[in-house]
Amino acid sequence: MSVEPESGRESTTHCPYCALQCSTVLSGERGAVAVRPSAGFPVNRGGLCQKGWTAPALLSTPDRLLTPLVRGADGRLAPAGWDEALDLVAGRLKELRARHGADAVAVFGGGGLTNEKAYTLGKFARVALGTSQIDYNGRFCMSSAAAAATAAFGLDRGLPFPVTDLAGAEVILLAGANPAETMPPLMRHLEGADLVVVDPRRTRTAQQAALHLQPAPGTDLALALGMLHLAVTEGLVDKEYVDERTSGFDAAWEQCVAWWPERVEEVTGVPAADLRTAVRMLGDARRAYVLTGRGAEQHSKGSDTVAAFINLALALGLPGREGNGFGTLTGQGNGQGGREMGQKADQLPGYRSLTDPAARAHMASVWGVAEDALPGAGRSAYELLDALGRADGPRALLVFGSNPVVSAPRAAHVTERLRALDLLVVADFVPSETAALADVVLPVAQWAEEEGTLTSLEGRVLRRRAHLTPPPGVRTDLAVLHALAVRLGQPAARFPTRPREVFDELRRATAGAPADYSGITYDRLDTGEPLHWPCPTENDTHRHNTAGRARDTAEDRDDTCLGPGTGEDRHDTCLGPDTGEGQYDTGEGRDNAGERPDDTRQNPGTGEDRHDTGEGRDNTGERRDGAGEDPDNTCQGPSTGEDRHDTGGRPDDTRQNPDTGEGRDHAGEGRGNTGERRDGAGQRPADTRQDPDTGEDRHDTGEGPNNAGERPGGAAGKQRDAGGKRGGPVGGGRDGGTGGGGTSPHPGTPRLFLDRFAHPEGRARFTPVDHRPAAQEPGGDFPLYGTTGRVLAQYQSGAQTRRVAELLAAAPEAVVEVHPDTARRLGLADGKFAEVGSVYGTVRARVRLTRTVRTDTVFVPFHFPGAARANLFTGDALDPRSRMPEFKVSAVRVTPVGEQP
Repeated sequence: MSVEPESGRESTTHCPYCALQCSTVLSGERGAVAVRPSAGFPVNRGGLCQKGWTAPALLSTPDRLLTPLVRGADGRLAPAGWDEALDLVAGRLKELRARHGADAVAVFGGGGLTNEKAYTLGKFARVALGTSQIDYNGRFCMSSAAAAATAAFGLDRGLPFPVTDLAGAEVILLAGANPAETMPPLMRHLEGADLVVVDPRRTRTAQQAALHLQPAPGTDLALALGMLHLAVTEGLVDKEYVDERTSGFDAAWEQCVAWWPERVEEVTGVPAADLRTAVRMLGDARRAYVLTGRGAEQHSKGSDTVAAFINLALALGLPGREGNGFGTLTGQGNGQGGREMGQKADQLPGYRSLTDPAARAHMASVWGVAEDALPGAGRSAYELLDALGRADGPRALLVFGSNPVVSAPRAAHVTERLRALDLLVVADFVPSETAALADVVLPVAQWAEEEGTLTSLEGRVLRRRAHLTPPPGVRTDLAVLHALAVRLGQPAARFPTRPREVFDELRRATAGAPADYSGITYDRLDTGEPLHWPCPTENDTHRHNTAGRARDTAEDRDDTCLGPGTGEDRHDTCLGPDTGEGQYDTGEGRDNAGERPDDTRQNPGTGEDRHDTGEGRDNTGERRDGAGEDPDNTCQGPSTGEDRHDTGGRPDDTRQNPDTGEGRDHAGEGRGNTGERRDGAGQRPADTRQDPDTGEDRHDTGEGPNNAGERPGGAAGKQRDAGGKRGGPVGGGRDGGTGGGGTSPHPGTPRLFLDRFAHPEGRARFTPVDHRPAAQEPGGDFPLYGTTGRVLAQYQSGAQTRRVAELLAAAPEAVVEVHPDTARRLGLADGKFAEVGSVYGTVRARVRLTRTVRTDTVFVPFHFPGAARANLFTGDALDPRSRMPEFKVSAVRVTPVGEQP
């Protein structure tokens, strides 16, 4: 279907799915594209998840959109020529704007669009359409974390440090994140740490944790307040750090003083003893991280919940200290870059504010328009969808890279609003559920067919390179926006179609902004140079000291990124990482027989989960190069179905050290049934690894804090010496300065906040927050918590992954996970259908009995269409700061469906 590359040509690119952006190599000719992981890329280190391995299958999906479709007088979509379709769209947009004003037209974007497309989409909305009504599905993903991080640090970047820094951690707290299923290759960087996992479900990540805290849905904020309370009363606060690098501690403490452990236990269900253990683990570690995911963020109080975890991290002295930190796990492929480039309702490119006069003047200059011609801030994503077709709302909507019929909360209501529009235009490469409602469908190129850049969860800008040319009849999104802009009266040169030209303009647009890309070029990226924003121009290398410090010494270049490569993920709301996604594969991904071993996926016959839920740390279905077998024996046998996991702990194996590349012997170092990770002396076994900055070997003696860093008695706070028992300086500079000066190219900023935070005074700010109930609390006719998320083999709205045969076989339909005790009480049977209903709507799904959920909670994945849409029962409560919908908590009832086969 797609035009094949020249024989033998390979393209180095990045996976079209999550924000890890694993590096891959595409090859193949004449209709058969193959993928393999790039061995040298530091994030995935030669590994891919199940979706990464199967990504090329989407390039030849039988229902690929190949021609524009226009809805006729008979109500059916029929093929049309490009000029006919574009003329129709432009004509209707002009008519509606003339009759109802510029805001009668709206635009809805996606967190999977490349930086170039997200930038152009925002520019198209504000310049060509003149509308304020633009937002994107990333509002459903990272908005709460972004709001909290900006308030605390003055700047939002998901991980303000490289992913590889996590490999040196002793303890990592994961709040509402399930990377073992949502981004499996990340687990390789976490395997040396004791994990403390906060999740209402015993997910695969929780099964690998040293400690699992299982709160009731919607109570993470109370739990975080209780942890800060304990940090103070147990004397674990890093007083020197708090005094020198933060402000507002007293106000935050006033809010959590009443959240003693026993009260937290009453609200959350988490035992007070476990809460104490978790705080002591973090407080006693020399290298510790606090990371949040969608499970903590997708609430009507998500911003406050993230703020409470940031407060905990600040009290312990973690952010802005090398080897420690706070971060959030961005989900969508370009979830980071997508929220920086101007497709959000209140933002301009570079993370500039739309209400800032200086920012508006700068963008007006770059775009060549009058400043007063730029519209103001518009509605947030759900509020925009809710207003569609109303008297005071948009009458037309253009959708790029999103599928809100499945992904939006209160999905039946959103579908009704879409039907009420005078004009719905959808640009996509497959006929999604939203495209099925459209008046005009425009077929566009997909991830392996166009050039561009994306920004990973660590703020690193990456190149996508086209391996294929789009099929005949298909255009790029940039070409579509150009053609519409010209028809709307814009100069042709204002909307370039070549990604490199767009990026050059994007560099000028972001110059001097918080997310400054001005020093990044395609040429630098094509050498494999690892460039993290902010990266200002060559003659401005000192300006960003308020946000962080540039690289002190040269990091290894990614030599695998030299070849041409691909595009992007277009779908969708990024509700993970919380519950799901592909198995972690490395190497060739096949066993010796040439088949993919059965492992952590659903049994296609029974629908049951094949994953071993027993003790011990597994590697989430990881496969290694070479023999292709799983050395940790964590999978079930492909023919017998028996559990191959050695219950005595991690089997002895010799693998490459992820830092040095040398073999390492795991004899005796794994976690056994006790869950312990230390050697007999209680210390971390010594190891030799490369320093992530200098590349030199460093020897970890396994020793804990010395006497100078031990906690004094009482609640006065933990004093740490200026050398940084946390692994970095308390304040001030460090040898190496900013990493360059004069006219040399700025090396980028992999680690933010090492010298100062991005607020004008250079300090991080505590945010006083308090717990409050969810908008829907169980009781009466709706006695259970309903929560949503992802499953191993599917991704986002499922518009892509449900078209991949192997992934669909692994997870073919929606299920409702129910505890056996709850099922017995409600008369539910495993494998039979049930209805999960709230005041907003009802979902039909097959029952799966599992003890991984609480008895007061049911879980439904959100990847499936029709009556199986999990978002039929989610509500419209929004976070007052971030406008994030409350996906994670609904009050529901579950009833068996009548007569069933």
